[in-house]
Amino acid sequence: VGKSSLINSLKRSRACGVGATPGVTRCLQAVQLDRHIQLLDCPGVVMETGTPSVAAPLRGALAPQRLRDPLSPAVAILRRCPPEQVGWG
Repeated sequence: VGKSSLINSLKRSRACGVGATPGVTRCLQAVQLDRHIQLLDCPGVVMETGTPSVAAPLRGALAPQRLRDPLSPAVAILRRCPPEQVGWG
């Protein structure tokens, strides 16, 4: 969701690792912004153990490269959209 990027921007340096895929931040990290402000960077997604649900890719909790079946998340997205929005209405 961009917490690490926001912290880096406020700090004006690379205080936290960032990446285009979910899960770069693996543990809680404290970043001192100034004498009075300390920011906490933490993982944004807590995965369930076991088989990921169909909604996991929709929440950004599963990297697209790890999908065995890309059709199920696509169907889940389409179910959430009004038919006229996707051109079926």
